[in-house]
Amino acid sequence: MSAGAGNRPPLTLVAPAGVVVALLQLPLVYLAVRALGSGEVWKIVWRPRTLELVVSTGLLVLGVTAAAVVIGVALAWLVARTDLPGRRAWGVAAALPLVIPSYVAALALLGALGPRGLAQQALGVEELPDIRGYWGALLALTLTTYPYVYLLCASALRSQDPALEDAARGLGHSPWRSFFTITLPLLRTTVGVGAILVALYVLSDFGVVSLMNYDALTRAIFLQYRSLFDRTPAAVLALLLVVLTALVLLIEAWTRRRARYYRSAPGPARVPSTIRLGRWRYPALGFCSLAVGVFLVLPAAVLGYWLAQGIENERDLSFPWAETVDSLTASALAAGVAAAAALPVAVLAGRFPSKRTRLLDRLGYSGNALPGIVIALSLVFFAARYASPVYQTLALLVFAYVVRFFPQALSGASSALETVNPHLEEAARGLGRGPLGTLKAVTVPLARSGVLAGAALVFLSAMKELPATLLLRPIGFDTLATEIWTLTTVGAYSRAALPALVLIVVSVPVLYLLSADRRPQSGGG
Repeated sequence: MSAGAGNRPPLTLVAPAGVVVALLQLPLVYLAVRALGSGEVWKIVWRPRTLELVVSTGLLVLGVTAAAVVIGVALAWLVARTDLPGRRAWGVAAALPLVIPSYVAALALLGALGPRGLAQQALGVEELPDIRGYWGALLALTLTTYPYVYLLCASALRSQDPALEDAARGLGHSPWRSFFTITLPLLRTTVGVGAILVALYVLSDFGVVSLMNYDALTRAIFLQYRSLFDRTPAAVLALLLVVLTALVLLIEAWTRRRARYYRSAPGPARVPSTIRLGRWRYPALGFCSLAVGVFLVLPAAVLGYWLAQGIENERDLSFPWAETVDSLTASALAAGVAAAAALPVAVLAGRFPSKRTRLLDRLGYSGNALPGIVIALSLVFFAARYASPVYQTLALLVFAYVVRFFPQALSGASSALETVNPHLEEAARGLGRGPLGTLKAVTVPLARSGVLAGAALVFLSAMKELPATLLLRPIGFDTLATEIWTLTTVGAYSRAALPALVLIVVSVPVLYLLSADRRPQSGGG
């Protein structure tokens, strides 16, 4: 498969990539028709309230992205490259918050630190500072999103060729200086991808900002959609989310350089040497303990407390078998479809760079900027008018998941392709293989780990998705997410704790496969 800006991409790549991206734009088409057809777009956009929502949303995106990058990169480096004691256990524990739905994280933080929460009861004080608002939303969303940066960076650090670092150390550079001058620049692309995922997640989150009473665009969209009179303002606000997403992607493209770091095999030529922390070992352990304690142990403890209260006070608690099976089925289908759909788009953009292929690549990220409720309502609108046989079917729900989380599959595939030397594909073509044969025999095997990582992220995200599931699920199809939300809306927190914990437990095996450190131990830990 030839690479380069001057080569013409084969139709076998252009056609599927074009179809995939076109299908992903259905929600945008709906929003455009809904909003632009009213003639009130600019009137709504220039309202002082709209500008306030844009500013508050932007501040939340910046805060969460910065916090997630700092925490994720630091944890990834400590786990993947140092002699941190027990780094295998820390590696899994640091990734586990990814399986906690954002609304569950917010509920747990409110239950622990909020008014009349467990901390207030334990300390015996009349009042604690209210965490609701910006800082509560930032904490809950950082808890939910930093694993995106952590997992991608840990994987990149384990597969990085250590030659440049060893050369720097040989020139007398300290481990810290080598990290900032060699390791971190090599991670630039990976960190950028993780930051994009975090920013897009924050832009589209609804549960946290609602529970924390923070004014963001998604919360305003939900309130507008609840109105029975005029839903045009909601469509306009949703289009503003698309604009913010485009801005995020433009900033990322501007900051990313054209540097590429190829290797010819899935693993490095040799195992990177383990960096000894020395006197920094205990501060590193303290940092990991604090991060895992706040982002994992605290929410788990609150859920465990609620479950214990439920067992003590309720006799009708039953294991959610049906909801578990429904969640696994829909999420697995979405992960497989998204991974397969992302491959032609990633290959087209990575191996045949041009304005058109880069546009297709960027358009692939658009769906993740829309709240799940907007995607769901747009698909309801489309299916009811043009595809009634798929209305309220599992296929439509899976399609909504793919639209919503396609950027995660695309990011995994794109990052993996950057480490595959295109000359290997050219050699396969020179031996007589066609584009599809080269993709199957060379590209996919070498990029397999990244593609599977993207699919795993889609699976974990689909397990947690709430608004789209509520509106698009078939009759009688209940997932763990919908069961949690239904119980929390009526204040049955003790009963909601069981499906919340089940959701975490059934997601752990996938997360372990995604984050497990399989490199040989070279000392320490």
